[in-house]
Amino acid sequence: MSTSESFLAIVNPAAGGGRCGKRFPEALAQLKAAGLDVDVAMTSRAGEGTEIARKAWAEGRRHFIAVGGDGTSYEIVNGVFPAATSAAERPTLGFLPLGTGNSFLRDFTTEGAAYSMKALADGTRRDCDVVKLTCREGTIYYINILSYGFTADVGALTNRRFKPLGEAGYVMAVITRTAMLKPKSFPMSVEGGVMEREPRLFVSLNNSRYTGGKMLMAPHASVSDGKVAIVEVGKMGRIGLLRTFPKIFDGKHVESPSVHTSEATRIVFDIDSPIDLMVDGEIITMQPERLDVLNGVLRVCV
Repeated sequence: MSTSESFLAIVNPAAGGGRCGKRFPEALAQLKAAGLDVDVAMTSRAGEGTEIARKAWAEGRRHFIAVGGDGTSYEIVNGVFPAATSAAERPTLGFLPLGTGNSFLRDFTTEGAAYSMKALADGTRRDCDVVKLTCREGTIYYINILSYGFTADVGALTNRRFKPLGEAGYVMAVITRTAMLKPKSFPMSVEGGVMEREPRLFVSLNNSRYTGGKMLMAPHASVSDGKVAIVEVGKMGRIGLLRTFPKIFDGKHVESPSVHTSEATRIVFDIDSPIDLMVDGEIITMQPERLDVLNGVLRVCV
């Protein structure tokens, strides 16, 4: 690793119920002892990581560490893109999942922070795609997963009604949404093909394989192949959903006849109003218009 590399660690101290803020000083000391030049910026609210990363990029920073969970890396990615797409030097992103899971990192290891700290110290780098989602309201970028339909509905309901209940709130949201289960049409055209309008229970557009920490949503995904791995769940009853859902932890849900998998570099949507989207663990409400994969535009320390 070049000694000239200076990293900016963007820290979400609230991650993991506050554990991240307590554990970070020791991790920082270990990184510095390993020879890394690391500066620190702390966030205090949602979206601040994006603002910090955008300002740092404009000032010439090219190397970042996401200290928190998938939401922290999501904010950093949206801070450096789209500016990074035309830069001579690609951005570098490392990870320190202190106090919470990191679904993206699980594609490479189950050792979490210990593995990512070693990758940072050793100077390990891999090419990584970034997915660009153009919506009527603006453009977002992600490296993990975008899903809509049942999965996003559960996440949105958890945030809006049951969040104070913690994990029990998520279970309540699953039960509520299962009782209200109804496939919806999310029209989309893959690689310039026919606009598919068949109802779906949910659709997941994956750059990496895992979501929710340990759920192997897209076994066929790769972060560097220039494609998103598509997982579409068609019509399925409540009992079928309850039987199929546990199989997501080993990726066998894709064997269900109701599940269709494919790949794409480009998708065009014909969705006529904003919908809830789950993006790298965050819930946003936007109207998707087009998806494009930006091949190899990011380097990740994994």
